[in-house]
Amino acid sequence: MGKNTEALTGKLLVAAPSLRGSTFDRAVVLMLSHDGDGALGVMVNKPTEVLVGDVLPRWISVVSEPGVVFQGGPVSLDSALGLVAVGGRDEPLGIRRVRGALGVVDLDTPAEIIEPAVTAMRVFAGYAGWAPDQLEGEIDEGSWFVVDAEPGDAFRLDAQDMWPTVLRRQGGQLALMATFPADPSMN
Repeated sequence: MGKNTEALTGKLLVAAPSLRGSTFDRAVVLMLSHDGDGALGVMVNKPTEVLVGDVLPRWISVVSEPGVVFQGGPVSLDSALGLVAVGGRDEPLGIRRVRGALGVVDLDTPAEIIEPAVTAMRVFAGYAGWAPDQLEGEIDEGSWFVVDAEPGDAFRLDAQDMWPTVLRRQGGQLALMATFPADPSMN
């Protein structure tokens, strides 16, 4: 895959049906970093029942609907990661831009400093992480489809329907994959 250090940053990884039954079953992962140290992303289509207000009450006025914590991935489940969409071109205090309008927010920053700068926000418990070259190996073996993210993908209200939605908009073979049953034994 070459040594382009930001090759996958800002892209979506869509789980292949072969990952059925794993943590990444029908996952859509937004990649936040990808370099020589490995890769990191969050699953943007796995809302939980936990209200952001119950765990991070000061962020309740900033976070986007549905106002719940999303399962970001299997690593560091006890830690929270804030993903934001930022207006303008500057990098506001407490926010590290990832790509375009997308940024990661330092949740220790006072919410009132962040709020005026962001147009959308989601909170994730945990993240998906890969060691150097691990993700490339998983992509090569067909576990993930790499596709372009569209603005707003990370903040969709219909997040749990993203797996077929993202595949359908690719066209061709990937669009056919969207019709793959959640449980092939029921087919």
